[in-house]
Amino acid sequence: MDAGRYWLVMPAAGRGQRFGAELPKQYLSLHGRSMLEWALRPFLADAACAGVMVAVSRGDAHWPALRAALGARVRDCEGGAERADSVRAALDALLASGVAADAWVLVHDAARPCVSAGEIAALRGTVLRHAAGEALDGGLLALPLADTLKRGAPHAAGVRVSDTVARESLWRALTPQMFRLGALHAALLAAQREGRVPTDEAQAIEWAGGAPQLVTGESTNLKVTTPADFGLAGRILQAVEFAGER
Repeated sequence: MDAGRYWLVMPAAGRGQRFGAELPKQYLSLHGRSMLEWALRPFLADAACAGVMVAVSRGDAHWPALRAALGARVRDCEGGAERADSVRAALDALLASGVAADAWVLVHDAARPCVSAGEIAALRGTVLRHAAGEALDGGLLALPLADTLKRGAPHAAGVRVSDTVARESLWRALTPQMFRLGALHAALLAAQREGRVPTDEAQAIEWAGGAPQLVTGESTNLKVTTPADFGLAGRILQAVEFAGER
């Protein structure tokens, strides 16, 4: 496999119950495409993407038709209860299919439909430039925090400020996140054995002793967790489409 190519892993086994929609949120339609399709689109258009492994829930009735429309580069596997379980299952499936342990994988959220080709290129370029001799660390898109941060404390009248948290050196993690397949797989297995559940792939790598590279992403690369986020994502995609950038 060419040193600059990668496999995309997309955990999409969530049922979106907290979102409050009849469909799992990754299948909700934004301007004629599901959120999952939007999230996949820039990767499928990228010549450096060797293929895609999507982890879906058992009995997902919405996925088969979509997979058929996406083409042969897209594969699937059964995901798990937690994000880390789904990513680990996808890595298992890639390894079982013959993908080498030193191949690069990018992990991206199905609920991030607004990731841009420029962000993907920036992440790949930065990680590959720093990859000599670094089989473990990899990198991730992130945004330095700009807002003043307050720590809240429960109070009889609600939640009140207990103190202000220094925001220097704090970043908000985004996706995609890029790591060697074998290193990420080993880190997730170690976390599972230890009974720990990482909130993202970078945390598993950190627990294994790595220090992933932070690559500045874009503020439009939001994660859809509420109906308000969904509406904002729709406006972002509409603006980008009209600008002819996708």
